Amino acid sequence: MSHSWHELVSEAAQESAATLEKCAGDWNRPAGELTWSSLETASHLSQAVVGYAALLIAQPDDRYVALRLSVDAQASAEEIAETVRIGGALLSQTLRTTAPQARAWHPWGTGDPAGFAAAGVLEMLVHSRDIAQGFGVPMALPDELCAPVVERLFPGTPTGHRPSDTLLWCTGRAELPGLPRRNDWRWYLDVR
Repeated sequence: MSHSWHELVSEAAQESAATLEKCAGDWNRPAGELTWSSLETASHLSQAVVGYAALLIAQPDDRYVALRLSVDAQASAEEIAETVRIGGALLSQTLRTTAPQARAWHPWGTGDPAGFAAAGVLEMLVHSRDIAQGFGVPMALPDELCAPVVERLFPGTPTGHRPSDTLLWCTGRAELPGLPRRNDWRWYLDVR
């Protein structure tokens, strides 16, 4: 990997925020094919990214931290994008100061800083794309950000496809040639 994880998180936050700024209008509309509204998806995205930083700081071995966030229901697209930039900065800075051997609990595995970074990049890219779809705003996921996420969080994934297409397949959002869309999926945070 040519970039460090904290740089990848920062880049994903900027990519995500730049897309969300273009999503003007009613944030109660569905986020793409999700059952969540765009506002609920933005709240989930922001809470997840800040939550990953919090988990790396607290390093619990059996639970989430008690910190909870939500996006203000009256926030503009620019303010929602700002929440992603803030969350990305918090996670990026936490990654810079957390020892590589640190571990924290998550329902999908006990992760290291690289795992939580990959999960943060996934949340920002995939959910920003979901929201953008609901608004009719195009968003192409950058392969250079998707490749390390797929490698870290999805062991045994089929190879030979663009990393962005593979990430969308891994998260149940697209088909791959010869492979149907996944209805049931999860990522794997455990250190391998």
